[in-house]
Amino acid sequence: MSAVAKQESKKKLKFSYTVKQRRWVGDGFHVYNLLNPAPELNPYISPFILMDYAAPQHFESTKAKKGVGEHPHRGFETVTLAYQGEVEHRDSSGGGGKIKAGDVQWMTAGKGIVHEEFHSQDFAKSGGTFEMIQLWVNLPKKDKLTKPKYQSIEGQMIPQVDVGRQSKLRVIAGEFLGHKGPASTFTPIEMYDLDSEKADDFTVHLKEHHNTIILVMRGKLELEGETYSERDILIFDRAGTDIDLSVSDQFKGVILSGEPIDEPMVAHGPFVMNTEEEIITAIKDYQAGRMGNLRRN
Repeated sequence: MSAVAKQESKKKLKFSYTVKQRRWVGDGFHVYNLLNPAPELNPYISPFILMDYAAPQHFESTKAKKGVGEHPHRGFETVTLAYQGEVEHRDSSGGGGKIKAGDVQWMTAGKGIVHEEFHSQDFAKSGGTFEMIQLWVNLPKKDKLTKPKYQSIEGQMIPQVDVGRQSKLRVIAGEFLGHKGPASTFTPIEMYDLDSEKADDFTVHLKEHHNTIILVMRGKLELEGETYSERDILIFDRAGTDIDLSVSDQFKGVILSGEPIDEPMVAHGPFVMNTEEEIITAIKDYQAGRMGNLRRN
């Protein structure tokens, strides 16, 4: 490949930022809100809507249930990546279970679901360090009212690929070097997490015209002459396919890339639809019990 062709294949960084303030989601998730469904941001991050990062935090042993009680969703999917600690989930479709370190929970709210998420009883009893990411992934208009479903993806199901000299990449969704992730998605999505014990340099190949996001969770990342560190979010142009990464010792990060859903989007609380009228319908359906509830399941 010529030098010009190589340059044209690079995905260019569009913008980056750091979030310094945390907020509580319920009483169990102390998170940095790194992506949110803002109209000015959506064109550059779609199909991803929201990213909350519960950075490593110690919780003392307790008998209390810490987390978020019964609440609804419609029109998108929630994806929880567990790194440390445990969460117990239950939803009105009958889905649920315990999410342990290394596991991923992929819940499709679709036409409507009610669920709850709490620290697991074992984790609450023992206490310890808690670290997780929750993503909201949009659904295209044709699938907004799909039947809810739940994917429990255990860590042992996720392929791990060697990259560079010292690094490991887990393929949660999409493909990487012929390895296919276990998550089923409605639109083309690549979701990887990345660990490097030692400083390393390598290239990640992604798809043309996909929106791409990198979160630095630990360590440092050098890109285009700049250095980025913990909780930095990097958002790239759609053009190009390759990102050259230089990472430090003890680096950890997440790479998200997906085909944009270029449709109108209206987000209101726990509902993400295409129009305000559909939001009003979602609220009425929830109030009327048409999304189910946990007491009867």
